[in-house]
Amino acid sequence: MNLLSSVLLTDRYELTMAQAYLAQGMTGEAVFEFFVRKLPPRRNFFMAAGLEQVLDYLEAFHFSPEDIAWLEQTDGFSPAFLASLREMRFVGAVHAVPEGTIVFPHEPILRVTAPLPQAQLIETRVMNLLNFQTMIASKACRSVLVAGHRPLIDFGLRRSHGAEAGLFAARAAYLAGFTGTSNVLAGARFATPTYGTMAHSFVQAFEDEATAFEHFARTQPHNVVLLIDTYDTEAAAAKVVALAARLKEQGITIHGVRLDSGDLADHAHKVRTILDRGGLTETKILASGNLDEDRVQALVTGQAPIDSFAVGTAMTTSSDAPSLDCAYKLQEYAGRPCRKRSEGKATWPGRKQVYRHFGTDGRLSSDVVTVEGDPQQGHPLLVQVMRGGRRLAPSPSLTEVRRQAGSSLAQLPEPLRQLGIAVPYEVRIAPALAELAQKVDLRT
Repeated sequence: MNLLSSVLLTDRYELTMAQAYLAQGMTGEAVFEFFVRKLPPRRNFFMAAGLEQVLDYLEAFHFSPEDIAWLEQTDGFSPAFLASLREMRFVGAVHAVPEGTIVFPHEPILRVTAPLPQAQLIETRVMNLLNFQTMIASKACRSVLVAGHRPLIDFGLRRSHGAEAGLFAARAAYLAGFTGTSNVLAGARFATPTYGTMAHSFVQAFEDEATAFEHFARTQPHNVVLLIDTYDTEAAAAKVVALAARLKEQGITIHGVRLDSGDLADHAHKVRTILDRGGLTETKILASGNLDEDRVQALVTGQAPIDSFAVGTAMTTSSDAPSLDCAYKLQEYAGRPCRKRSEGKATWPGRKQVYRHFGTDGRLSSDVVTVEGDPQQGHPLLVQVMRGGRRLAPSPSLTEVRRQAGSSLAQLPEPLRQLGIAVPYEVRIAPALAELAQKVDLRT
């Protein structure tokens, strides 16, 4: 059994509800929408991500013989229900905001239209996939905004919350504008560029630092990036200068050095001076070591001579906002609009569309959320991507999605680009949607 693709990767109540629906013959068309209720502190927007994996999941949706065999041993599921699961495939439609699009609270990111039992059964995994990658992309693009032209590399796999999290974090970060990742499987799976230098253990394994540097350079002649803070950072930089002269005779160039600890700005200034005086003006400085967007911004604004950044734990775990207040809610069943009215968790009913408005400068100015079939001025965000359980067209490449994300970030007005200031963005509810909500409230 492939654990990550199994439909058993869900919450039990999805199965118990589906059984009850089928027992009552409730197989009419249901509409569910995924959205995020509110922004985490210090955040001004989200970046939608994870749609590709959702579509993969839906196209492959089925209960394997092993799944059914396990459920047969579990109390609570009838033979009739299990028989229906054997034949079940996802046959619904999906409308979604393209990956890499900037979105805001209460705007539907994805809409599922399918027979009620199917739309219910997919809830947990759809939320799991969209929540995680949207969370990571939204975190990663904050570093992208402050790094400017400097490359960013994902170094977070070793501290990610499991294998799938590390893999999808690398994808989401690249989508959001990172240059690449240290994650080799992400490179193989998603064609993201991969990067790597050396660990402190490599330096420690040799009797002296200079020997470690030389052996590494000879085995990686086209990618010589040396970690120089194992012992004395500035002394190691001097050793790099001495080694460079010997390597040059053999046609090997030292491309860069990595700083991973201490006062990165101070070390970067001192190392840059040593390298430049030694003629290594083209040798780059890569900084790593518990970086996040705030530290990257401080190093950039402080004009530290750092050419690129490797961001790990803080990005891969989205440490300041490790989950999103997301929801996947029923908005219509059998033609009847539905609305949740729970305190603090009320939803807007019906199938919805979001229309985006831009200012004369090409930047985002406001959004309008309305019911489907109520055209508004502006650009509609949700597009249909699946019908009858199959994609309508081949998915865009990750490179294309990354380009979409870059365009989205370029459209952010300056106040929304700031890290530490919460700036409200206007998302208006159209009269047609407000009227529908009133009608549903009167009915219920």
